[in-house]
Amino acid sequence: MFIVCVSVFVKPEYREAFIEATLENARNTRKEPKNIRFDVLQGSDDPDRFFLYEVYHDESGMDDHKTTSHYQKWREDVEEMMAKPREGIKHKNLFPETEEAFLSK
Repeated sequence: MFIVCVSVFVKPEYREAFIEATLENARNTRKEPKNIRFDVLQGSDDPDRFFLYEVYHDESGMDDHKTTSHYQKWREDVEEMMAKPREGIKHKNLFPETEEAFLSK
């Protein structure tokens, strides 16, 4: 599996618009064949801090995602909403070892 964690800090006046745009992107990403998971998290201590947790079958899934119209639209729409550039960090998972275990309780 291939995982990317993206930290985003949003200008307060754009918070609701960012949430709306990001949820739309996440819903469409979940329909992609190589996407396993897409979580949108909001800071409980800072409502303008967000964390996007994306899981793909492999790195090509993330590469494919970046070519979709919904991702391109999201990127354009939220660019001016960010208080600073987003930071994405790529990961490989160590546990659970399989996609099936990852998805089960």
